Amino acid sequence: MGPVRARAAAGATAVVAVALLAAGTAVLLVLQGTLRDQAGLQAEVAAREVAAQIATGTAYGKLDLPDGEDHPVVVLDDDGRVLAAGDEVRAVDGKAVGPVQRGSTPPQGDDDGDDEDGGPRPGEVDDDVHYRDGTADVDGTVADYRFASVEAKDTGGAKATVRAGSPLAPERNAVGTVRTAMLIGLPLLLLVVAGVTWLVTRRALRPVEGIRAEMAAITASTDLSRRVPVPAARDEIGRLARTTNETLAALETSVERQRRFVADASHELRSPIASLRTQLEVGVAHPELLDVPGAVADTERLQRLAADLLLLARLDAGERPGEARVDLAALVREESSQRVGDRIPVRVGDLAGVEVAGSRGQLGRVLGNLLDNAQRHAVSAVRVAVARAGEWAVLRVDDDGPGVPEGERERIFERFVRLDDARARDDGGAGLGLAIARDVAVRHGGSLAVRDGSVFELRLPLKS
Repeated sequence: MGPVRARAAAGATAVVAVALLAAGTAVLLVLQGTLRDQAGLQAEVAAREVAAQIATGTAYGKLDLPDGEDHPVVVLDDDGRVLAAGDEVRAVDGKAVGPVQRGSTPPQGDDDGDDEDGGPRPGEVDDDVHYRDGTADVDGTVADYRFASVEAKDTGGAKATVRAGSPLAPERNAVGTVRTAMLIGLPLLLLVVAGVTWLVTRRALRPVEGIRAEMAAITASTDLSRRVPVPAARDEIGRLARTTNETLAALETSVERQRRFVADASHELRSPIASLRTQLEVGVAHPELLDVPGAVADTERLQRLAADLLLLARLDAGERPGEARVDLAALVREESSQRVGDRIPVRVGDLAGVEVAGSRGQLGRVLGNLLDNAQRHAVSAVRVAVARAGEWAVLRVDDDGPGVPEGERERIFERFVRLDDARARDDGGAGLGLAIARDVAVRHGGSLAVRDGSVFELRLPLKS
């Protein structure tokens, strides 16, 4: 049971670990992207505020620039010269910010209002914005920033590019904090999952352990009347317990049937063997008193009983019938023609031409047993007929005897059962004929039952 719990806990932990890793990675990527976009938006706002001042004609030396540490800003002309820079901004992307001519005015652009390069018109700020990551040196401290670049033209038509940055340190700190929390929390969560799975699996498998222990006790004691405990829950384990009990019940019935069969067979064999031995001993001592016909009759009865027991053993072992075509009408004609010494002649009724699949020898044995049974109980008539009923071939054997009482119509098919225990064994047989006939019928996919008292009806599927 331990390995099962271990495998369940390991499997659940592995699945949860993979799921948490995938979810955690997705969360980190989304968080990182969101914070980076937020930094870019802050940089754009700062850049547009400065660009708006340029568009309204504010001199570069008088621009109101944000604090360099929070939002480093540089203003460049088309040639890359620095027109203005925030306080304490010393370099951007590794390029030093040189001395800025405060109050200087760049070369005037065209003032005819044309915008050949697609940029903003004089006095306007371009709607487009460009983002990129970079570094800035602010008062000797180099850090990473998200830069937004916006173009603007002053009232004189001179174009300038404003680059404003927003620090990426808060974004990285937030991502790092979340990552650290995940690295700490993930192992703890996996331990909880493993522990809970272990406990739940142990509780779920506890009924299985009870079933196993009871089965071990049954095996050790060979007491098939015992049953495994059935849990109250109607789940797979409950169904397993019920199926196990059904199997034990079937096994108990089979073993009991086998024990009874062996006991009955021993009892039935004892009588003819004892009689035969007695006659032989008398014959040895007094040859003139030897009952040869009686010895032959006992020998024949012993031979028939041995043949019946052998056939039952083969049937119990699961011997499957053949697939040969058997014409029931021809089988009836052949069997009835050979019974010339019967007490009552067999009358053959209507014989429909039907064929079934199976063993001709076993089906002939069924017909012979049914006729033998009818001979023992008939008063003056024994009849046999073959008919077709839909997809079934029906063989009926009946006699004019007293019939089988309704309450005994199933019991007579049990082994070694005779309804008239006072009847002489030579006349009554061992009580195996009908049991053999039904076993053979069932193994051929059919049935054998008593109808209307003394009518025995054999149904077999037609050969397709």
